[in-house]
Amino acid sequence: MIRAGGLFVAALSVALSIAHLGMTGHMAGHMLAVAVAAPLLAWRGDAVSAGSAGHGAPLLVAAVELVVVWGWHLPAARAAADGWVAVALLEQAMFLAVGYALWRSALMRPATGVAALLLTSMHMTLLGVLIGLAPRPLYAGMAMHPTFGLDALADQQLGGVVMLVVGGASYCLGGLWMLAGLLRQKEVRA
Repeated sequence: MIRAGGLFVAALSVALSIAHLGMTGHMAGHMLAVAVAAPLLAWRGDAVSAGSAGHGAPLLVAAVELVVVWGWHLPAARAAADGWVAVALLEQAMFLAVGYALWRSALMRPATGVAALLLTSMHMTLLGVLIGLAPRPLYAGMAMHPTFGLDALADQQLGGVVMLVVGGASYCLGGLWMLAGLLRQKEVRA
């Protein structure tokens, strides 16, 4: 059931990311992929299997995720994704893949997973703030299709808020939830 929910949210995230709903809709699509679909798909019900082989070190995966997310927000990459649907689909697939890899890695190695999720929360919040506080529209492709009733700058500001609230909160809450689980395990052992 959880996996089916993750697949549904992933499909919805793709639709939103290419629907020409401005920065707000686009950012909602990205956040659904990395902050909702990815953790749902990564969750197995077996929860945490500390030290499992075959899953990258969470901090390394978090660094790759940072490069992917920030890289796609560079003006040239953003223009390419706004100009061609195939590039936009590649972008969304990369977001879902690195989001999944980060959440799965964090679940498999919770001690470093907590740090990876909290660091990701910080960089998502920072990027959201930078987008939201920019004094002018940063992306011409997004500015051409602002969310209904908003001008291009207001749409971009709202998109930044979506990123910092959803992305920042999801990773922060996930890291804190995992930390609480580790602390409970330590109490049971003691």
